[in-house]
Amino acid sequence: MEEDGYWRILDGLAATSTIVIDRPKGTSHPRYPDSIYPVDYGYLRDTASMDGSGIDVWVGTGLCGIDAIICVAELVKGDSEIKILIDCTEEEKRLIFGVHNETENMKGVLVRRKPPRS
Repeated sequence: MEEDGYWRILDGLAATSTIVIDRPKGTSHPRYPDSIYPVDYGYLRDTASMDGSGIDVWVGTGLCGIDAIICVAELVKGDSEIKILIDCTEEEKRLIFGVHNETENMKGVLVRRKPPRS
């Protein structure tokens, strides 16, 4: 199965879009004040995801580019979407995974980009 094309498209979307961080690390969720963002969170301007908003992104402190996504399903919102992880360290990925698996109403699966074949 050819997965490289999918990741190249994500790379292209990120490269040609402005990243907007509307929920910086350490801020609380607007509807759930006890939920604190452990990593910068935002979206790609002029893109669209399943909820009609821009494609969601987590932007970390590493230098690895896009090497993972998290696929999230939510019962309360009745939707499912992806969040692109950009420059996230392994610790940041662990924290992000935790955010999307805190409740029984929302679950996420981390999908890692396979390293290029040599």
